[in-house]
Amino acid sequence: MNKLRIAALLTASFAVSSSPALADGFFSGNWYVTLGGSGISAPTFEGSKDNKLFFSPIISVGRGGAPRFSSRNDNPSFAIYDTDVLRAGVVGKFVPARDAGTDDALRGLSEVKWGGELGGFADVYVTDWMRARAEVRQGIRAHDGLVADVAVDAFTDIAPDLRISAGPRLTFATSGYTNTYYGVDAAESAASGLSQYNPDGGVTSYGAGGAITWNATDKITMSAFTEYKRLAGPAADSSLVRQKGSENQLLFGVSASYKFGVSFD
Repeated sequence: MNKLRIAALLTASFAVSSSPALADGFFSGNWYVTLGGSGISAPTFEGSKDNKLFFSPIISVGRGGAPRFSSRNDNPSFAIYDTDVLRAGVVGKFVPARDAGTDDALRGLSEVKWGGELGGFADVYVTDWMRARAEVRQGIRAHDGLVADVAVDAFTDIAPDLRISAGPRLTFATSGYTNTYYGVDAAESAASGLSQYNPDGGVTSYGAGGAITWNATDKITMSAFTEYKRLAGPAADSSLVRQKGSENQLLFGVSASYKFGVSFD
């Protein structure tokens, strides 16, 4: 339901912005909206040694034509500044709840409530075949930390409608995040059997990902992707990961999205 609310809120914002007063200002001109979803086999929780199936929404809004490259890593975003070289704006992420029902390895640990992360993003098209993206997001309800993701992708078309892409990824988080997801206090240690652990912030993971993308039509895009992530620093040192999980995180999945234009002239 919460993922649907995100899409509904974005749709509602477009309905409001189509009023004549706003159409004459910032929202005037041509915009695009991309909606879709991904089916992903990924670790049950970050640090788990087991995988399960997840659904992840694809939501992107921007001015003018669609960006030259986008990735399944891109969280739902709204581009305020959009040119051929630089896109920047607001980004959000839904954060699901986590408790003992998620994975047996979490028994004895406190529940993490569902929530979200809200912040900003920037895409830089370094060359015609490379994009760098950074997202910085503040936790809301689920945790009170700051999370930053950085990804660089090189991409090339191997056929008119077929593209391959790949590149490195890096994630940094403050202690407000790492304590929530990797910390183990005295009570949790007694209940779970895990060693007590009070992490600081730092680089929590690094890795690489790749995808093959097919533009089935000028509006419909499908892709298959895989990513490997190695937990590091405060995440890798957690007793939860060392005693019951794994530093190695592998996911793969498929996605489909539909792009349509919106004009406020």
